[in-house]
Amino acid sequence: MLRAMLTAGAALAALLAPATATATATAHTGQHGRDVPRLTDRQGRVLTLHGWNIEDKTHRGAQALTAVTERHLRDLRAQGFDFARLLVFWDDLEPSPGRYSRGYLRKIERVLDWARRHDVKVVLDAHQDVFGPAFGHRGIPAWATRTDGLPFTAHPDDWFAEYFEPAVQRAFTHLYEDADLRRAQAAMWHTLAARFAHHPAVLGYDLINEPMGERRPGEDLPTAARRIEREQLTPMYNRLARAVRSADRDAWLFVEPTPVVGEGVPTGLGRVDDPRVVYAPHFYDTAMEAGADYDPGAGWIEAYERAVTEYPRRYRVPVVVGEWGPPDSTLPHMNRFYRDAMASLGRYASGWAGYVWCYGGGYCAVDPTGAFRPHKELTAEPYAEAVAGTVRSAGYDPGAGVYRLSYRAAAHGSRTTVLSLPPGSWRLTATAGARVLHGPAGRARVLAAPDSEVTVTATPDRPHRTPLRGAARSAGD
Repeated sequence: MLRAMLTAGAALAALLAPATATATATAHTGQHGRDVPRLTDRQGRVLTLHGWNIEDKTHRGAQALTAVTERHLRDLRAQGFDFARLLVFWDDLEPSPGRYSRGYLRKIERVLDWARRHDVKVVLDAHQDVFGPAFGHRGIPAWATRTDGLPFTAHPDDWFAEYFEPAVQRAFTHLYEDADLRRAQAAMWHTLAARFAHHPAVLGYDLINEPMGERRPGEDLPTAARRIEREQLTPMYNRLARAVRSADRDAWLFVEPTPVVGEGVPTGLGRVDDPRVVYAPHFYDTAMEAGADYDPGAGWIEAYERAVTEYPRRYRVPVVVGEWGPPDSTLPHMNRFYRDAMASLGRYASGWAGYVWCYGGGYCAVDPTGAFRPHKELTAEPYAEAVAGTVRSAGYDPGAGVYRLSYRAAAHGSRTTVLSLPPGSWRLTATAGARVLHGPAGRARVLAAPDSEVTVTATPDRPHRTPLRGAARSAGD
């Protein structure tokens, strides 16, 4: 998470200042997402993912993942979301070199089983914050952390600033460059993929969360980021892709740039030589992360969108935004932010995962009763989870509450298109040659004649949002 980045902020803001100029200089104009490829499923259907991150950063060892319960998956699905990005930690999976925790693998599998039960697709995210436990966080094991004796000072009020400590930066260099650590990271991913390759809930693997690196003397942050992405992250992703493919031939591989992309800096990542790669940037504004309100006139979303669509256009890969959402959704302009953000994501992304599905304040999607936190209900809108054909257009009008999907039905293969609808009463209509079948709560299926042109419209009978108050808990909650 790119959080609290500017609490101590003047120095880091200065480091990031060149990013704005870079984004302006390299910006493209026009329909940014028009030629970005789409994510597909094993049946060839076009996918759209709307969902949230699910995590337990607090518990470790025998207690790992105990804060994640079946309620998370059930409630998420009940509000119309079909996607979860599940945080997993290498330090829990491999507490000592070559010794993998069977108990931790079982805990991951339990969450995946809940996801399957509630029809939620999952990406397993190899998460790190400030590298890992050697620096008081989670991620890469302490035994795989090498600092060459460089200093580290904790920043309790601005933990993202710890990424710029010399010891942390050197640890990333060793992870990328040391042959034994390369092998260990690849073996970790082979272990995960071998265990979950055939689990029906698994859509893919996010190979490392928010990777960082070591700045060289005289480099500004954008220049360093692009070099790290080009010279270190690209070879790493190719190594890890080979490790995963030795166990799982089908899952999507999610690759992230450095968090600097949030400043409107196009990534320096090169080609990852695999046919099922997803570009998975995060969508955070440093000013809002530091507590500021959204400024619609600042042009941040527009600069981000220009920058983030360069890589998928060049390498012909889909985009799924792995994290997004401000720490304080109660500020005066947050209604506008969520509307602008949802519109932007809809232009170029095959999906997104908000941060984070939990029951409380701050970043949490919902409060302890299960009611959406202020303005976060705007993330719950109708969409097509899977389209059996070629999408002509798809869009939601939040003012009228109307969703409309037009597509050309596939000539062969699956005929079933799946719509997801938020809680409430919806009226669905389809053009001749297509039939709407109401499925489980919040879903509908459309069966269309092969090669036909189809338009489906979802209209609310009355505006409705249902907080998940008093929902019965299942075993394991």
